[in-house]
Amino acid sequence: MGALRRRSVIDWDLAVRTGQSLARPGPDISAAEAAEAVDGLREAAHSAREHVSAYTGLSADPTRTPVLVLDRKSWIKASADGFSVLAEPLERRLLDAKAVTPMVRMAGAQVTGVEVGGMLAFMSSRVLGQFDPFSSPGGRLLLVAPNIVTAEREMDVPARDFQLWVCLHEETHRLQFGGVPWLGDHLRAQVEELARTADFRGVDLSTLVDQLLSLVGRLLRGDPDASLLDLVQSEQQRVVVERITAVMSLLEGHADVVMDGVGPEVVPSVAVMRARFGKRRKGRGPLDRTVRRLLGLEQKMRQYRDGAAFVRAVVARVGHDGFSVVWQRPDHLPTPAEIADPARWCARVLG
Repeated sequence: MGALRRRSVIDWDLAVRTGQSLARPGPDISAAEAAEAVDGLREAAHSAREHVSAYTGLSADPTRTPVLVLDRKSWIKASADGFSVLAEPLERRLLDAKAVTPMVRMAGAQVTGVEVGGMLAFMSSRVLGQFDPFSSPGGRLLLVAPNIVTAEREMDVPARDFQLWVCLHEETHRLQFGGVPWLGDHLRAQVEELARTADFRGVDLSTLVDQLLSLVGRLLRGDPDASLLDLVQSEQQRVVVERITAVMSLLEGHADVVMDGVGPEVVPSVAVMRARFGKRRKGRGPLDRTVRRLLGLEQKMRQYRDGAAFVRAVVARVGHDGFSVVWQRPDHLPTPAEIADPARWCARVLG
């Protein structure tokens, strides 16, 4: 990943060092309590995988998508690795357009490295878990132990129940990507197309960085109108962004439906946790809200709710077997219009 291994407009090594130096310490627990939390999360991930697989029919080789239980500093390193892979096509396009001189690139890479590091430090105390689909060969599931411990203590809910509840959502993503081999490549192709259609001729790097940092600031302040769509330059790019949001809405909505379907059967305190978690996070955490706004989901598709509504409507119409056709090939994925109108998807895909 290092900045010396490829040309880059972000010094990713500096981003990691900065983020780790700024990361807040985890909760005050003993070594024995920490070990118990780590073991509990590994057990919960394994148990959740079995429940989700039985409910969805998705299956995958678990060795291709490992589960990593991390502290905050380790999460920063893992996330920077994933972000660097995701950003690489856009960075390459920018550099190939010769919009950045070597001197400006070196200085700009350090500035953006510090900024990215600060954002990673901010997020490192808020993320409970996430699936990184861009890590080879098949992605990996990241569970941030100190944040899960903090959340369960603040909400005063049983630790094992909360661990399993979190893992039900994240294991759904793990099986989506592990059980649908083309899905990760499809998303990478969308990012490549977004980069390919960008025109950086005559663009000043400092202007781009200022625009990006302004957008990040608006996202972190909770501006509901902030979106990656603010940065796109053409209708073609806008179409690609909206296509990505439709896929993410499907994936997140499906994970929520699975949580609701499996949770009451295997998590005794699920009703209490849902109520307390909703109050604590007002629906989702800062990272989720940031990503949703970054991809335009807030104003375009209301992401989780619309995605879950799509899944439930399709299942009600054609059953789980009919819905599972969505995983057969990329052209079966719903369009933005179909997320809002599930009957249209049924008509196009199922005839």
